[in-house]
Amino acid sequence: MTGITNVTVLGTGVLGSQIAFQTAFHGFAVTAYDINTDALDAAKKRFEGLAAVYEKEVAGAADGAAQKALGGIRYSDDLAQAVKDADLVIEAVPESLDLKRDIYTKLGELAPAKTIFATNSSTLLPSDLVGYTGRGDKFLALHFANHVWVNNTAEVMGTTKTDPEVYQQVVEFASAIGMVPIELKKEKAGYVLNSLLVPLLDAAAELLVDGIADPETIDKTWRIGTGAPKGPFEIFDIVGLTTAYNISSVSGPKQREFAAYLKENYIDKGKLGLATGEGFYRY
Repeated sequence: MTGITNVTVLGTGVLGSQIAFQTAFHGFAVTAYDINTDALDAAKKRFEGLAAVYEKEVAGAADGAAQKALGGIRYSDDLAQAVKDADLVIEAVPESLDLKRDIYTKLGELAPAKTIFATNSSTLLPSDLVGYTGRGDKFLALHFANHVWVNNTAEVMGTTKTDPEVYQQVVEFASAIGMVPIELKKEKAGYVLNSLLVPLLDAAAELLVDGIADPETIDKTWRIGTGAPKGPFEIFDIVGLTTAYNISSVSGPKQREFAAYLKENYIDKGKLGLATGEGFYRY
């Protein structure tokens, strides 16, 4: 057993809502926190959409399990109330170092001593935040991939201060919510998944902006040559072209060229990827 029963997820955006719903679907008590009622109203709509997706794509979800999970999620815009009974807090707020440091400072004061803190940050290392948590031994990263019910890995990465027993509890929790735990032995920007994925996406972007091949050809080559189900531009559409733009615009010269290409040909035309029905492909 994980020793974890009550889970609070901070942030109900695309990935935060998925983490919360997946956790509730596997029988944990879940509180979804966001900054105001408007954000929580938007979250409720996301959860309703997720319930419908689970009923179509997840075994057993159509037998009432998805609706049970939907009905069991609690909502709060009061941070103290949201974490007062939490065994585990999973933080999925926007990727701002100052924002995350501020919320961990507040969490350290408000959460019970028993509470484990886990960041879902994909760009910041736990050591960037640990000094603000007030409990370095109970803090680590727990990183999920988008579409958690399909891409079911959860990367667990601690700092030198993380208690090994806490680390193991979180590994067991990840298994309990249907994830495959990926245990990292030390901190690494990008974890395992993005350390492998980002160079692929960068290479595909360079092939495109240099006029070597079009997205369909690049994707087809990758799928045939490796047996992968999706090519890099299909992955860009899933990730979202706004996210791709934001990352590329602060990277090297070739990636900034790709960012400009995305803005001119896709983002300015409202083609943001899978979420809007069109990106490099139509859906």
